[in-house]
Amino acid sequence: MALAPASAIVRAGVGGGHLVSNLLAFVRLLRRAGLPVGAGEAIAAAEALTIVDLADRAQVHGALRAVMVHRREHFELFDQAFTLFWRSPEAGRQAAALELFEAGKEKERPPPTARRVAEALMADRPRPPPQEAEPPPPLREATLTVSDRERLQRMDFEAMGAAEIAEAKREIRRLVLPLDERRTRRFRADPSGPGLDLRATIRASLREGGEILALARRRRITRPPPLVALCDISGSMARYAQILLHFLHAVTNERDRVHTFLFGTRLTNVTRQLRHRDAEVAFELVAQAVPDWSGGTRIGESLARFNRLWARRVLGQGAVVLLITDGLDREGAKGLAEATDRLRRSCRRLIWLNPLLRYAGFQPKSQGIRAMLPHVDEFRPVHNLESLRALVESLSAPQPRAGHGRRAA
Repeated sequence: MALAPASAIVRAGVGGGHLVSNLLAFVRLLRRAGLPVGAGEAIAAAEALTIVDLADRAQVHGALRAVMVHRREHFELFDQAFTLFWRSPEAGRQAAALELFEAGKEKERPPPTARRVAEALMADRPRPPPQEAEPPPPLREATLTVSDRERLQRMDFEAMGAAEIAEAKREIRRLVLPLDERRTRRFRADPSGPGLDLRATIRASLREGGEILALARRRRITRPPPLVALCDISGSMARYAQILLHFLHAVTNERDRVHTFLFGTRLTNVTRQLRHRDAEVAFELVAQAVPDWSGGTRIGESLARFNRLWARRVLGQGAVVLLITDGLDREGAKGLAEATDRLRRSCRRLIWLNPLLRYAGFQPKSQGIRAMLPHVDEFRPVHNLESLRALVESLSAPQPRAGHGRRAA
């Protein structure tokens, strides 16, 4: 959708001069960085600037964010873009170049929002004029080089730029989750079934005057078990939760009996919101339903509330539970071991997905991790596409019976 022309914004209430062109340039920057900003947000931003003091940077920032950002997870990205854009253009370009240079180092990486804004700012730089044709470089043997697709599979979600995140979301939508099917207590008629159906055989014989002319057979019904996801959306997990919600949305729309709960300082059931086919609409509904995105973490309290209110409703028939959290609870380990143990006893399989396992030297040093770890069946990383594919393969593989060596790390 094209942005509103400058004349429309002038009519909305902002005077001429450089402010109009700068505002439109800022809107284009947000769109390149991945924010859903259109003509409506541009006009609303122009109207908002007419009622604030333009000399007060805090008022301008608050007014623009109020009318241009509609989801909590986009606040950080907007703040980075506002900080880099509303100053000297040369300083913004230098910061963008420095951001891309620092991203390749081994030290602590900047937040992904800063990298996405830097990439959007770099797009504004004029391209150098074409130079004279140079002789082609000599051919090199590249048999063992890693393709871009393989690099994307191993790239950490936290280190992805805007284009890489969009490609990762497309890859996630293509993932298929054929859960291992379980036998139920119900039967269905099947002429080649392994068991005899005496009741159906007798009913059929009554239509023939009591003569049994054929034996009815039946087969036990098999279906995938329920899948329950408990996803941490606290400040330390928010960046991963944004990507994993796309995975949970795809799974929810692909099969039935999938339940999703988000927790930070409280527990929220978002199963109904994620059932909407349109991903953007579904995430907008989730943002409206979840009041504690990127806040604190109360894992023990949230698991205890789930055990008390939801376990009997959704954990029947051999349910599989995905517990997605880094285990960093601000309440320490208070009640965490008991809540995790009860959750483990209520389901058939409890899988803990922890992005901290991406570090080779990971050690369970925090109180929360040490309290939860003895009560889970599997402890897996979840930080890139490769780890998600490994999870899908694990869920699809046949599992041993309860009590026969299920626990693995």
